[in-house]
This record gives sequence, C-alpha cells and structure tokens, in this order.
Amino acid sequence: MEKLIKLVETMKPFFEKVSNNPYLRAIRDGFVSCIPVILFSSLFILVACVPEIFGYKWPDDISSVLWLAYNGSMGILSLLMVATIAKSLTGSINHKLPKLRQINDTSVMIVSIICLLLLAVEPIKGGWSADFMGSKGLLSAFVVAFLVPNIYKFFVSRDITIKLPDEVPHFIAQTFADLIPLSAAVFLFWLGSILFKNATGMLFSAWILEFFKPLFVAADGYIGIAIIYGAMAMFWFVGIHGPSIVEPAVTAIYIANIEANLQIVTAGGHATNILTHPTSYFVATIGGTGATLMFCAMCAFLAKSAQLKAVGRASIIPVCFAVNEPILFGAPIVLNPVLFFPFIAAPIANVWIFKFFVDNLGMNSFIYILPWTTPAPIGLVIATGFAKLAFVLAPLLLIVDAVLYYPFFRVYDTQLVARETAIANGEISADDEESETPADAYAAAEKEEASKPAEEKKEATPAVAADAVAADDGEEKRVLVLCASGATSSMLAKAITKGAEKRHANVESIAMAYGQHKDVITDYDLIVLAPQMASMYDELKHDRDEKGVKSATTSGREYVGLTRDPDKALDFALALMAH
Repeated sequence: MEKLIKLVETMKPFFEKVSNNPYLRAIRDGFVSCIPVILFSSLFILVACVPEIFGYKWPDDISSVLWLAYNGSMGILSLLMVATIAKSLTGSINHKLPKLRQINDTSVMIVSIICLLLLAVEPIKGGWSADFMGSKGLLSAFVVAFLVPNIYKFFVSRDITIKLPDEVPHFIAQTFADLIPLSAAVFLFWLGSILFKNATGMLFSAWILEFFKPLFVAADGYIGIAIIYGAMAMFWFVGIHGPSIVEPAVTAIYIANIEANLQIVTAGGHATNILTHPTSYFVATIGGTGATLMFCAMCAFLAKSAQLKAVGRASIIPVCFAVNEPILFGAPIVLNPVLFFPFIAAPIANVWIFKFFVDNLGMNSFIYILPWTTPAPIGLVIATGFAKLAFVLAPLLLIVDAVLYYPFFRVYDTQLVARETAIANGEISADDEESETPADAYAAAEKEEASKPAEEKKEATPAVAADAVAADDGEEKRVLVLCASGATSSMLAKAITKGAEKRHANVESIAMAYGQHKDVITDYDLIVLAPQMASMYDELKHDRDEKGVKSATTSGREYVGLTRDPDKALDFALALMAH
C-alpha cells in the first residue's frame, strides 16, 4: 500500500497542472458565482412542489407565480454562466498580458451573452425561445465562453484596436478600443450559426446535446460514477481539492440531470438520472470527500488513541456539515496508506447503492438542489422529494461507510495507541523514526518542507515569537482566507477574529472561495490560502505582487492547529503582516 501511495504521489505534479487548467477553473468559478441563483430558484421549487408530496396542490395562480421565479432564474442559467465563465477565463488570460494591454472583462461578458443568443437560442416572433437559455444550453455556453475571450485576446494582444487622442476620457476610449474585438466575435458567431444550421439542419445547442448524449449516458452508469467519485477522492488523498478538478468537467451533466429529473417527476414519471450535485453532496461525500462522517464519529467516540479521539471530537461538528478538512489533515487521512482503501471505496459504494435503489427499487433520483452544507441524511431525504426509500437509504449508507472504515480505523487506532504507550513509558521518543506511523510520516514531511531554503518553498511563513507580533500597531488590519468554497477558510477566519476580539486587536478576518478575491484583493493586508488549494499559490502570488498585498499558505496540520487556537491564529496573521 505504501508503494501505491508513493506511485500516486509521483503523479501529484500532473494533478496540480490539471487543477490549474484555466478552462476547468473558469467553469468552476462561473458555477460558484451562479450558486446563489440556483439555490434561490430551488427554494421556490421546494415551496411549489413539496406540498404536493403530502397531497396538497397549490391553486393554479399561486403555482404559476412560484414557477415564474424559477423560470426567471434557472430558466436563464446558460446566459448567466456564459458571462461568469467568460469573465473568469478573461482574468486568466489577462495574467499573461502586459499590464497596459488588458482585456475588458465587462465587454467580454456582454458579448458572450450576445454570441450565445446568436449561436444556441432559437429566434421566435417577438423575441427568443427559452428552450436553450436554461440548463439545456450549458454546453453551448461553455463553447462560447471559451472562444470569446480568445477572440478578444487575438486582437488586444496585437493591439488591433481603435485608438483615440489622449484628450478623450478613458471610459470613452475604452468603448472604441473594444469595438473591433466585439464586432469580430459577434460577426463570427452570427455567421457561424447560419452556416451550421444550414449544414446540419439543427440548432447548435440541440446538436451538441445529441453529440454528447453517449457520454452523458456512460457517465451515469456504474463505471462512470465510480470513475468520477473515485477520482475526487484520489485527488483529495494527495492533498488537492478533488471536486474543484472533477466537478467542472461534469457540471453541465449535473445541472441538466437535476432539471430533467424535476420535469419527469412533475409529469408523473420516474426520475432516473444519477449524476447531480445532490448525489455528490448527500450520497458520495457524506461528511465530505471520502464519505468521512462515520470515520470521524469512530474517532470521536470509539478511538482509544488520544490523538484520534481529540481530532475526532474537534472535527465532528464541521464534518456533519460536510467540512472535513479538520479530519483529513488532523488524523491525517491525506497520504495515510492505512486509510487509502476506505477513503476511495466508500464514495463509490455509496453511489452504486444509490443507483441500485433508483434503477431497481423504483426510488426517484434527486429533483431539488440544496446547499452542500446541509447534513447528508437530511439533504438526501429532502432533495429526493421525501422519497419513502430515502428514509431507508440514508441509514443504510451510514452503515455501509461504517463497515468499510471500521477495520482500517481499528488498525490505525491500534498503531497510534502502541506508539503513545511507548512514548509514555519512555521506550521511544516522539520523533523516533523506527516507530514511525503514517501520522508521523506526514508530520516528518512537513518538517522537511519547513527546513527547505526560502527560495524552494511556495510560501514563507515566519516563526511566531512574542516580540515578532509587531503588526498590531493600532491600525486596522484585514485578513482574507481562501479555499475552494469558502467553508474551510471560514474556520481560520473565525479563529483569527476570535483571537482579535479576545486581545482587543484591531484585526478583521473573513473567508471567500478562491476566485472571488480578484476584484477586492487590495482591500486586504494579508491573504492566506488553505492547504488544499496550494497549487493555486503561484497565481495568488502573482496577484499579490501586482497589488502589493502579502500572502501565505500553510501545511495541513498547521492549518488545522490554527483553526483550533485563536491566539495562535492571530499571532500567525500578525507575524505574516509584520514579515
């Protein structure tokens, strides 16, 4: 198993390159920006549809009003996502362009919406058909969002723009500078849509759905879902945020399937599409990636090892809400050969059982989207429309996860107990290499990283000494903590804030998802990157160098330790700002 882990580790640079792919990141950032819209629309659908499960039907006028809110949000999701994805990709392109020759991301967003309408939406008398403005148009939205920024790049990087005299105000000059790439993009998509429809007899958005239909079907099968959710866990096992790599590639399938399921159930049919966001949130990742809820519960209530018991009890509440970084880095699970098998197998087993319930027992798949922090058993029941079998499936998945994790948990717990006993009896020292456990190996790797010369490390985290905390000079300091979704980062942000309140330090700290910081980076004195997003540190460093803001990242164990100790968290932030 240790040889297998070493083999996986050798692939980490490749995984990091994948996670840094600007097109996958653009989809992820675009989706994150649209999450409030999706949740807002789902709220109205819950109100409109859930009463029908219990035999009550809204009057037609009330039902139509509730559906109006849904159609005005999810119904134009493709238009929203083409703009947000294009903006994110434009930001990545601007990183590689000279500072004085940047692409106007607002212009790109507007043109992307126009081009999507031209390419993928059917014109009708008096306007546009709404058929492909929602989830059915997402694949077309990806195509447009990928191409429009690159069209702008072609012209802007070559300085092919309309130039006005210096006396003309900047905002007016910028309008004319955008005119050539804007016109080129609109013309190309207008002409392309005409030629494509004449050649194929189909609208592009309808054609691309048919083209990828075999992939959608394959992804929804047992092998497809095993690859998808196994890959998420595999990435996380080496310390890279797996969902941020895998989910952008299947986001279109997720959203299309959940809307299709809702329409099927509304029409009285059986919803069978498996791949949806709730499948990830409430089936595959119960407690977080790796389905770690039951392992965390074992650590908290069954462990004999002081280490696992402390980590489990400190992590159990966050893990209940799908924030499992404390247990991933605290146990640790990351790079721990003992826990490799259940960490990969539990998510796959969960989705296979769920698919069996849907395909063979007649249970409806997910029809609603809820926030991913909803506790999994509750989310599973609600998001399936209170399906009767969901009340059976939820506890069954917990039992299966417990069975998969228990023998490996017991082995690991026994190892740590033996080590703790030997240390207590003075038989070995805490850093005795001959009695090294996976946890010790992980800590040793972090020590090795900390001992590297400054030029070899991705971050420079200064040692925190009592006389080093000089940054608290009375002026307000602002700290931003970033992770993939804003959940893990909120733990450290809250710890820094608590430490500041306790010591009356003028320090404020908040959390965001990576990507949301780009427009507000100068509002902060320090930006801290969570360890699972370490592959993004070079880009963050580029941002901070341009804006003159300090930044750092941490190792997994250090990060978890800081979240539990507000005083150390504050000292950590102050020392970095004084560095």
